[in-house]
Amino acid sequence: MEIKELLPIGTVVLLEGGVKKLMIFGVKQTDTLEDGTSTDYDYIGVLYPEGNMGKEYQFLFNHKDIADVVFNGFEDQERDNFIAGLEQYYQEVKNAESGENAAQTDEQS
Repeated sequence: MEIKELLPIGTVVLLEGGVKKLMIFGVKQTDTLEDGTSTDYDYIGVLYPEGNMGKEYQFLFNHKDIADVVFNGFEDQERDNFIAGLEQYYQEVKNAESGENAAQTDEQS
């Protein structure tokens, strides 16, 4: 999924197989477990209309898990700037990883 396709904060969605709507309150989230492993997700959401009722009611999910966008959140120039910065950050990470992989391949040769 492209960064520019991320839904804005405040978007209300229904997930595949879901019965309760979620409102997105964060994008590009990382869940780190006690063993140090981590998983990246596109979004974190809370139940709609209840909102944030504590960590146990916050749900991490990916764009592909969304069955329906019920309401699209707020977008403005500030969000556009944020998305542009996020795209640049992930491109730099990707380039750095490519450089590391190339260096490892050279070392193995």
